[in-house]
Amino acid sequence: MTTTTADRYRAYQGHPLFSMGFRPFFLFATLWAALAVPVWVAAFAGWLPIEHFNRDWHAHEMLFGYLSGVIAGFLLTAVPNWTGRLPVTGAPLMALVLLWCAGRAAMLIPGFAAAPMVDSAFLFVFAAVIGREIIAGRNIRNAPVLVLLTVLASANLLSHLRNVDSELALLGERIGIAVVATLVALIGGRLVPSFTRNWMAKQKLIPEPASPSRFDAVALAIGAIGLTIWAISPTLYAAGLALTLAGALHFFRLARWQGWRTSKEPLVLILHLGYFWLALGLLLQGLAILAPSVVPAASGLHAITAGAFGVMTLAVMTRASLGHTGQKLAATPHISAIYILVNLAALVRVTAPFLPEHYTVLLALSAALWSGAFGWFVFVYAPLLLRRRQAATA
Repeated sequence: MTTTTADRYRAYQGHPLFSMGFRPFFLFATLWAALAVPVWVAAFAGWLPIEHFNRDWHAHEMLFGYLSGVIAGFLLTAVPNWTGRLPVTGAPLMALVLLWCAGRAAMLIPGFAAAPMVDSAFLFVFAAVIGREIIAGRNIRNAPVLVLLTVLASANLLSHLRNVDSELALLGERIGIAVVATLVALIGGRLVPSFTRNWMAKQKLIPEPASPSRFDAVALAIGAIGLTIWAISPTLYAAGLALTLAGALHFFRLARWQGWRTSKEPLVLILHLGYFWLALGLLLQGLAILAPSVVPAASGLHAITAGAFGVMTLAVMTRASLGHTGQKLAATPHISAIYILVNLAALVRVTAPFLPEHYTVLLALSAALWSGAFGWFVFVYAPLLLRRRQAATA
């Protein structure tokens, strides 16, 4: 008799935390996001006199620490549905989680010579796991996800070469940002209209969001081209033109999904807000190259990272965690509070470079809001992630 993905999940008898990939990775990644940002801000402001927790550590831990954990949780849960193969559960999942945690621990230790090796191992091992599943399942449609994951692992390796060549390390960071932004555009471009269409159908709202078309492919391609040029040469005029055009196209793509009609359900609306930050980030980053005296580069960068990455990952985690633990797919006031906090954190962080005289205060405020959003996620969702799935209520 054939064993299905659902059968494998139901048959798992170990601790619920290791029954599905999203459970441990979403929990530990959000906890890390809540703790790491205040550590960096405290060091930046001089309240924590430890040189190790500098801008480089902060950038690495948000990009290759927090985001790698969220990506792992999402893909380990999604790939079995894409491929029809059995999920990674139990001891293998625990080993992956421990490898990710080892990387975070290694990066906490000042001067730890083995930190690059320990930290880099996770993404390469994880890429191999996902590659095996996609190839064995002949899931060619999602091969780009494997390619991007492999590039992300390589970018992380480059980011550890700061003592050898600081420019290579910065290149690794930019490649990492470009890869994750492309993943948000690629996967978000599937999830946002799909979940919107499902919700609107239940509400009997017409017309539905626009179906995928060649326009989506063009928007994705120009976005990827612009991000690639920017990663290689971040001040090149051509990068500014491509990113500005990409931002405009992604705004139009977002408008085609009619997010303003989902205001009654924050669980759907937040997906549109996450994509909004991506479009805004691309536009601001492009304008920062074309008109650097008008738009600070840090604003565009943080619209992409704190905005698109922060909001979209929380949007996906809050929804997926509800669905996969058998809860009703609707945002409670506690969940809406997460969304408000993370969007405020992004707004303050993007605004801060425009107000240099208040920069440190705004940075601290953004960090507090950010930690509030992720800490509140842990408080609200930990009970769900640590217990067995309940029968779905809706």
